[in-house]
Amino acid sequence: MAKPAKVLVYRHAAVTRLTHWINVLALTLLLMSGLNIFGAHPALYWGQKATFAHPWVSMTAEQQGDRTIGVTRIGSAKFNTTGVLGYSGKPGAQEAVAFPSWATVPSYRDLADSRHWHFFFAWLFVLNGLVYWLVGLISGHIAKDMVPTGTDLKPRNIWHEIVTHAKLQFPKGEDARRYNVLQKGAYLGVVLVLLPLMVLTGLCMSPGFNAATPWLVDFFGGRQSARTIHFLTATGIVGFVLLHLAMVVASGTWNNIRSMITGRYAIVPDKEESAA
Repeated sequence: MAKPAKVLVYRHAAVTRLTHWINVLALTLLLMSGLNIFGAHPALYWGQKATFAHPWVSMTAEQQGDRTIGVTRIGSAKFNTTGVLGYSGKPGAQEAVAFPSWATVPSYRDLADSRHWHFFFAWLFVLNGLVYWLVGLISGHIAKDMVPTGTDLKPRNIWHEIVTHAKLQFPKGEDARRYNVLQKGAYLGVVLVLLPLMVLTGLCMSPGFNAATPWLVDFFGGRQSARTIHFLTATGIVGFVLLHLAMVVASGTWNNIRSMITGRYAIVPDKEESAA
């Protein structure tokens, strides 16, 4: 029996596609410049002040016999991360840096330049997000496609989505036209929790903003706590992006990329739709 022909449906509006690719650029440069900023003092603490002797997380270089190694500490745990964290570089030109030069912007250590990059793309990211949400609210895209429905939130449906995703079984037919509850939950979790935390804790790093709103730093438990939360939320967003990319590949790389370039997404009709 012949396989049913695929049908191209319009899935992503022009604004969604444009803001998506701007986000890709902005988040990539935000991350890379942020790693360079972190490298100026590669340690994290909790509280108002840095207790240099007892960081919660640190990435340093240590001498071990006749060689230097990279060491990453998380709490009381200690890991050898030579070549990746703490100590990396080409053979014969290794140096004590938190992250490899290929992962940072600029590639060399420069706190001032990395801050300029970071702030520029932070504002681009924020303004781009505001455009997406403003247009989405006005057009009804947010309410229609992003907010979970009562049916979505039924335990039986949530469990079904978890099981089918774990088996890499993706929706077909009419169900493939819209986001499922796991996608909606992940997107809203990032937008309503991780991104606001990242932005607000990032503002806590600004002395000028601290002077105008000292209560915000206190709300996060101190400047060092805010810095740690900023790092953790950024890590959470990186984790979301990696999971997102994995799902893009698993559910059809070209189909997903095409839909984010042209707006058209190919679906396999249900048997009932094909018969009709």
